[in-house]
Amino acid sequence: MGDASDTTGIDSGRLQRFAADLLAAGGFAADQAEPTAAMLVWANLRGADSHGVLRIPRYVEMVELGLINPKARPRQVSHKGAVAVIDADRAPGAVGMTLAARTAMQLADTHGIGWCAVRAITHAGAIGYYALQVARTGRVAIAMTASKPLMIYHGSRAEGVSTNPIAIAAPGSNPDRPLLLDMSTAAVAIGKITAARDAGKAIPAGWGVDEDGGDTTDPHRVKAVLPMAGPKGSGLSLMIEVLASVLVANPLISVALGQGGDPGGNGLVVALDPSAFGADFPLGVDRLCAAIEGLPPAAGSSGVYLPGERGFEEMERRLRGGIALVRGTRLRLLALAQRLNVAVPEGLA
Repeated sequence: MGDASDTTGIDSGRLQRFAADLLAAGGFAADQAEPTAAMLVWANLRGADSHGVLRIPRYVEMVELGLINPKARPRQVSHKGAVAVIDADRAPGAVGMTLAARTAMQLADTHGIGWCAVRAITHAGAIGYYALQVARTGRVAIAMTASKPLMIYHGSRAEGVSTNPIAIAAPGSNPDRPLLLDMSTAAVAIGKITAARDAGKAIPAGWGVDEDGGDTTDPHRVKAVLPMAGPKGSGLSLMIEVLASVLVANPLISVALGQGGDPGGNGLVVALDPSAFGADFPLGVDRLCAAIEGLPPAAGSSGVYLPGERGFEEMERRLRGGIALVRGTRLRLLALAQRLNVAVPEGLA
């Protein structure tokens, strides 16, 4: 299994063009392929390869299965005060969530807060990407997404909730480097199981269970992932389903458990204008960061990191040295490129 993790480096700009070409050839409309490729490569740049370009073959498959609608035209279906609801018509998640972020910011300009729910989206990828879009404008952001059952509900041996993620971003004096929490409610994102398969590596115990409900370290045998912190993870996921799905009359979990199938996904983005609270918010964030960074590191620790800080540092490294793709991911992308007759960037073939 050793050579399965051999890596090939590629410039992020070339990888993003290749990603967009693959998506377009796989059925995405041009205005869907570009934002989706940008989101995927952003994840790769931050070291979140589980949410990067390894997702492209599945995204193309979702178009072929009718799960992603390449002709989708998202539209606002409800608006009251600081709240708006958008129906994305099964558009790619990056399209729906980017529109939700933009709408939430516009509402925050008027009301001090904007809450935009977007229903009927598909896989949204790394949701920190959308929170960062808001934080870069000096606003505070909260983003969440919901999907079908993929995770064991604590106390059960069956999938009962999804791995619903949440991201929160708070800008300090440098809005390009905000505090950025981006986390799944699962012990691990499902994409990391895929990444382990691509790399030919075992996974740690406590990540997932097999079809019999037993713990497994073989990524090929994982039937469902486990919640983070037991009942806390499954409970938080359930409440995200309430906020992102039940609240907009597009329930996912109850439909999937009762009827089966893939009911799609939902998401939401909240934007807060700090000036509505009257305080010097960026300075307060800077002071908080300085206080945390001043804590003494634990024995054996590589340092005291703030939420998102490792990702920003990794992005700087990968912008300089390229994005490393493990052999399994590269081979799957090359096979897709051959099938779709897409030119492969130099150095990746």
